[in-house]
Amino acid sequence: MQFIRAKDFTADRPWGAMDIACMQGITTRLHWTNQAYQWHINEKDEVFVVLHGKVTMHYEQENKQLSRLLEIGDIFYVPSGCKHYADPIGEARVLVVEKQGSV
Repeated sequence: MQFIRAKDFTADRPWGAMDIACMQGITTRLHWTNQAYQWHINEKDEVFVVLHGKVTMHYEQENKQLSRLLEIGDIFYVPSGCKHYADPIGEARVLVVEKQGSV
């Protein structure tokens, strides 16, 4: 059993993570960051949940680059093949659920 206070989690580098669980090839990780990630495409679906802070999620849809502000409690479901990146406003903690080994 494990209890985690997400708002207190920090890492030694942006997008550093704490592995919470791996269940049948699906990982749940808590990330801390204060810097943007790079544009990328996941091979499998991903769920992105903001637990602390604010994050601007940039994504491509129908060949257009769009963005949306995510706040505490907001969830972004990213289907496989969707190009995207997250850009926090200050510090943020996010929960990411994805296939084990995804970038």
